Amino acid sequence: MSWQNNNDGKDRGPWGSGPGKGGQEPPDIDELIRKGQDKFRNIFGDGGSTGSGRGMFMLIIGLFIAGYLYTAFYKIQPDEAGVVLRFGKYIETKGTGLHFHFPPMDKVYIPKVTAVNKIDVGFSGDKKERQMLTGNENIVDVQYSILWRIKDPARFLFNLEQKEQSIKSVSESAMREVVAKNPIQQIMTSERLGIEIEVRGIMQNVLDSYEAGIEITQVKMDTVSPPAQVSEAFNDVQKAEADRDKTINEAKKYQNKIVPTARGQAEQMNQQAEAYKAEAITKAQGESARFLSVYNQYKLAKDVTRRRMYLETMERILGNTDKVILEGNGNGVLPYLPLPEIKKQK
Repeated sequence: MSWQNNNDGKDRGPWGSGPGKGGQEPPDIDELIRKGQDKFRNIFGDGGSTGSGRGMFMLIIGLFIAGYLYTAFYKIQPDEAGVVLRFGKYIETKGTGLHFHFPPMDKVYIPKVTAVNKIDVGFSGDKKERQMLTGNENIVDVQYSILWRIKDPARFLFNLEQKEQSIKSVSESAMREVVAKNPIQQIMTSERLGIEIEVRGIMQNVLDSYEAGIEITQVKMDTVSPPAQVSEAFNDVQKAEADRDKTINEAKKYQNKIVPTARGQAEQMNQQAEAYKAEAITKAQGESARFLSVYNQYKLAKDVTRRRMYLETMERILGNTDKVILEGNGNGVLPYLPLPEIKKQK
């Protein structure tokens, strides 16, 4: 408050009186308070309406408290999480249910943590985004999608500024790294699932190192094809390679058929030779043992052994002939003997 000037030009204090000189008293504080109370009553009513003014004041206070409580309570749905900040500092993460905070000191962010988000890469008209170099120095167009969700709400909200752009950049880097290690044929056919799993692992490791609070649930390769400018030439090369593989497979099929057969025949001949060898050795050993046995008997009784050997030999020789030998002069034998008929009966 500025100092006031009286008509006589003398300075007065801020309370309307001059400076304390000559024993002058300071203003009455009680009087000032009383005047302030009178003005306050005039706002809500005066004279006989004092009770009505007090009721209006309490109503305003009640409405203020009700409004504060309404804004202080918040509810977290099952698919959400509540991240609480107090004076801008992270305090805690709330789960499902009804919770209380102290606005404006506290601020609550409620992201959806179970929702699966999708980012498509390579579907735009930018060729640089989808064209990649393979392990055998070919160019391939790769279009793929990334599915992700929030793993840590606090880190997700505050550690990354451009979340989707960061995920997309990390995915491009990981995809180019993996594609550069594989030939184009495998990328387009047998190795797609392995590439998806490897890219997902690389992305998760990078995002964890950033403390991004993001979980990569799946990397799905949609279209893998050569660039349109060389697609016809590429198809011709693929056809030639398919014919070559077909011829090689047929040759291997014939090889697999003929080689086991030849090996089986060789093994059979070896087994027959071994059997003949064993049979010849056994037979020779048996003949040798028989000869030695006969020789020992011959030394003990030469005449008897010689005669027995003669009879056995003649029996073996004449046993298979058609001759009939009659010993003696033939007495008692009929003049006619139907020997051919006897032979037939036998």
